[in-house]
Parts: sequence; structure tokens; C-alpha cells
Amino acid sequence: MYLFETRVRYSECNDKEQACLSHVLDYLQDACTLQAEDLDIGVDYLELHHAAWILNSWQVDIQRYPRLGEKIKVMTWPYDYHGFYGLRNFKIEDSSGHILVRANSVWVFMDMQKGRPVKIMPQLQEIYQKEARLDMEYLDRKILDTEQPQDFKSEACAFRVPRYFIDTNNHMNNARYVQLAQEWLPKDFVVTRIRAEYRKSAVYGDMISVCVYRKESSYIVKLNDENGKTYAIVEFCGNG
Repeated sequence: MYLFETRVRYSECNDKEQACLSHVLDYLQDACTLQAEDLDIGVDYLELHHAAWILNSWQVDIQRYPRLGEKIKVMTWPYDYHGFYGLRNFKIEDSSGHILVRANSVWVFMDMQKGRPVKIMPQLQEIYQKEARLDMEYLDRKILDTEQPQDFKSEACAFRVPRYFIDTNNHMNNARYVQLAQEWLPKDFVVTRIRAEYRKSAVYGDMISVCVYRKESSYIVKLNDENGKTYAIVEFCGNG
């Protein structure tokens, strides 16, 4: 298990003095990235081998949002491999050891030159130490989106990807899809679980259109390209 400790900064908080959802996701991304860097199989290593880990989906269950100034521990570990899929858990604990956030994720190992998934390199499986799967509810990585979209304000239904959304893979960063999708939730809607399924990578300058679906206790937000093909679909569960 990889662990790093941090403190919730003012710049990471919302108007309720809690870490924003997008920053909670940043903590998780940072944990697996820092683990790879510390094991010398990080960004530069993958670039040398023309490879990358691409997030396929994740489920993040939030028991409580970290508060301004709070010291937290962010942990991550892989628990299984299937061909080109890598399965990874995360959790965030407070200073007393109470779990604030549990997460599951599915990653695809990609050959970036050929632009297709490939079997995970044996040396990576040897370096990453698998551990037992986290005790949490595991939902399907695919999100159904059969409902008709709810009518939202049309003047804000499109968004062009800015440079500051781009990561080291020259794709729109995973957390930014969720951050963008969250803009379409009612202000008083408190998110307690998100599921995100990534279908196509957006790059700088791409235009993203938004479709929103209302369910009984959740919202589904589809982020599509100009031809209606989906970049990502995000389900927000909660109350409000």
C-alpha cells in the first residue's frame, strides 16, 4: 500500500470549507502517480516505453468531505490484473484513522504509439505489489444512459477544452471531466458517490457538449463531442 499525507488547503475548498469534489479526485490521482514515481516507473519510464495508464472508470464513495486545514492520509494499491486491465483501490483517512473516502478504479494499459491496449508489462506487475480488495460496494464500470436528457439552459451547453485541463498524456485530465459535469448539478445537491466512465479522450481545443439526465436520487451527465460521441459519462449520487 502506498500512502502520502497532506493537509487540505484553502485553495482546495468550497464555500462550505470542505475539499471540493474535484480536489478529492486530485488526491486520488496524485497518490497513484506518486507511487509510480517513487517506484521509478512513473511518467518518464512510461514515456520511454511509449506506454500509459488510461483511466477507464472509477467509483468514489464519500463518507465525509475533508475539511479546511484537516490532515489526511491518502492510500492506494493495485489488487488485480486482467490482460490489459489494472484494478486499483484508494482510500482517504482522517488523522484518527476514520475512512472518509473509498474508491475503486479500472485502468487500461495503452501502447501510445499504436494507440491500442496491450497486455500489462510483466515487470510492472512484479514491481507493483497487489493487496486485498477494499471492502466496499462494487458497481458496474459501465453506466446506463437510456433516459431522455432534461432541458437545461442552452446557452451554457458547450465548452471548449482549455490548456490548463491537459495532463502529461496530452489529454484532458480525468478529474476535469467530473469538475465540468458537476457544474450541471443543483447548487444544494450533495454528492456522496460518483461513477465515471471514460470512453474517448478529449484534447486541447475540443468542443464538449453537455447532456443531463435526472434520475430518482442521482444525475447522469454526458460529455459529448460535436458529433454526439461520448467522451465521458458521469453519475452523481447524493441528496439535495
